[in-house]
Amino acid sequence: MDDVVKNSDTATRNSKDVDELIFYRFVIDNVPCAVVTVDSEFKISSMNPWAEKLTGYSSKEAIGRYCGDILRGGMCNVHCPLKEAMQGVQAAVRIDTTIQNKHGETIPVSMNTAALLNEKRDLVGGVEAFQDISHLKALEREKANLISMIAHDIKTPVVTIGGFARRLLKKDLDTDKEKQKQYVEIISGEATRAELLVNDFLEFSRLEVGALNLDFGPTSLDKELIELLKTYEPKALKRGIRIEIASPKSLSIIDADAKRLRRVFTNLLDNALKFSQDKGTVTIAIQERENDITVKVTDQGVGIKAKDIRYIFEPFHQIQDRGEKQGFGLGLAIVKAIVKGHGGRILVESEPGKGSAFSVVLPKPKKLDFTPA
Repeated sequence: MDDVVKNSDTATRNSKDVDELIFYRFVIDNVPCAVVTVDSEFKISSMNPWAEKLTGYSSKEAIGRYCGDILRGGMCNVHCPLKEAMQGVQAAVRIDTTIQNKHGETIPVSMNTAALLNEKRDLVGGVEAFQDISHLKALEREKANLISMIAHDIKTPVVTIGGFARRLLKKDLDTDKEKQKQYVEIISGEATRAELLVNDFLEFSRLEVGALNLDFGPTSLDKELIELLKTYEPKALKRGIRIEIASPKSLSIIDADAKRLRRVFTNLLDNALKFSQDKGTVTIAIQERENDITVKVTDQGVGIKAKDIRYIFEPFHQIQDRGEKQGFGLGLAIVKAIVKGHGGRILVESEPGKGSAFSVVLPKPKKLDFTPA
């Protein structure tokens, strides 16, 4: 009888162990990063589907081979992080490095390594978990380049202002009032240009430290948009672009920072005009629903490629293939932060060659329920 009970307990434990192994395998296969395990001799013992995709090798091709032969990591022959972890130098090692896939492409990765120990604390192998950080590295390079470009662009108006100011200060300056007026207008225009660049960076720095303070108050959204439309119409007419606004007769008052919202729609209209073809149309469509108001700014411009849309609101991301009309990538990042600060969201739809549509969805104030209990 005792043997039957023991056998039953053993079978139960074995069944439980199998279930746990199946569950762990399920988790590893579905965790959203590449996972490679090795035995105590650094030979690959398993790879999850994400690792197969990133390295270009199937599990069948990789298992039994040295991990260095498959991953060809940038630190393999210099300072192997997995070896450090498995030799007990550190419990776990995190490092940004590179791997080389089956096709010879170098991929920057963020890698975490750790030793695998059994219940007796004996070394049985190691694990490497890593993610492709190509986009982050590209953004870092782009950010460095853009900072250099912006410093150059700020220097340009400053030098221009200085040059024309010195002309005005010259004692032998021609007393022609028209020329003096022309110089002052140039100085004013260049000062405005420099101010806009500086404001973008100040705003961005506030966003980086979470210090974007919004001054909420009752705001008439349709009034703000109509006033903004009047400002932009002369600029649009010079290029034969029509700006149309489609709105209900009156909108509900919302609780918002009117100044910052104006910044949002100024940026969207600037972009719509900047990337529009001459003699096109920019449409501002407003829709009010029970809980929110949506403002959709649509242009008939060059559009945005699908590969750029997912990064369009990231700081320092520039849209490629837009000729000389590229920005510094701060405007839309600031726009998103302002909209998010209002409890709203911003959406984008675009098709290359046909234009783009940015939709700002802003919540309406919640109605208080005064129904007697």
